[in-house]
Amino acid sequence: MWEASDEDLWEDDPATTDPAREAARHRHGSGAERIVTSELTEDDLEADRSLRPQTLEDYIGQTRLKQKLRVAIDAARARHETLDHLLFYGPPGLGKTTLAGVVANEMGAQIKTTSGPAIGRQGDLAAILSNLSEGDVLFIDEIHRLSHQVEEILYPAMEDFALDMVIGKGPAARSIRLEVPHFTLIGATTRSGLLTTPLRDRCNPERLDYYTHDELTKIVERSANILCVSIDEDAAREVALRSRGTPRLANRLLKRVRDFAQVRYGGPISREVALEAMEFYEVDAVGLDWMDNKILQTLAITFQGRPVGLSTLASAVGEDAMTLEDVYEPYLLQLGYINRTPKGRMATPRAFEHLGAPMPEGL
Repeated sequence: MWEASDEDLWEDDPATTDPAREAARHRHGSGAERIVTSELTEDDLEADRSLRPQTLEDYIGQTRLKQKLRVAIDAARARHETLDHLLFYGPPGLGKTTLAGVVANEMGAQIKTTSGPAIGRQGDLAAILSNLSEGDVLFIDEIHRLSHQVEEILYPAMEDFALDMVIGKGPAARSIRLEVPHFTLIGATTRSGLLTTPLRDRCNPERLDYYTHDELTKIVERSANILCVSIDEDAAREVALRSRGTPRLANRLLKRVRDFAQVRYGGPISREVALEAMEFYEVDAVGLDWMDNKILQTLAITFQGRPVGLSTLASAVGEDAMTLEDVYEPYLLQLGYINRTPKGRMATPRAFEHLGAPMPEGL
């Protein structure tokens, strides 16, 4: 039950040279600004929103999830009811926000978007819920970052579509229940393990998986068509191969290749142009950038495959240890290029193969 404070009651509603390449390296050197990061960047925020699909038919990939959503949406519309609450989880860049918008469009509803960190107090959530219309979709990104106090008033709103409030203090305090319109909550998180059990149990959790190369190729071709960019299938596949399984990165790389092709060639994007562009931006055939390869070279060649402590490795490559662990290591671990051992990080045989370097004897 939420106790309204005076502050809550009065709150308002809520031609490029090598120096240029070196500068680009410094810009993209930190994890948040790398060209191959799957995290949201300023470039993505400024991207043309028309790239986002509006219907399930236009949404490429996540086939099983789309089939489940189609059944649930058709059933809810046939009964003239709101859709059950949903929870999308998975790595960043897979389209959780886009899919929430698709669900709202399929339901013929308006979507109101916020995020867990933006809802600091119970009054913030109460204001958002009281301003919803019947059938609206409330999308909360990073929902795992909601405070426990905020979650407490979210539960009755999700189950009974009501807000329990206490007005006043002491003997004069009284409890009231305010009805809120029927709505659908869609939460998104990259860290499902941080969700509380009560919140998870009130939603239908659905995981988004990484996309295949064929799916990403179709996404690149669709985005190129919307952006009026001429690209052949082989070039689109080269972009897809370097996209780390995420549509966000595929669209970002497509825009960088488009810029390169426009400045250097002024024409369509062929496979040769795409390869030259990826070499220019220092993104290799499996989506590793120059820092990823520097880490592998340090482990495999400098330290000859021996275990290396995190702080030693960070000093050797000139990067912060926390950034190294949180930003660079996950994808290298996913590819099987490095191992974490009790003695430190080690390059695997696949890393030596990728670098084209012989494995030291005795490993």
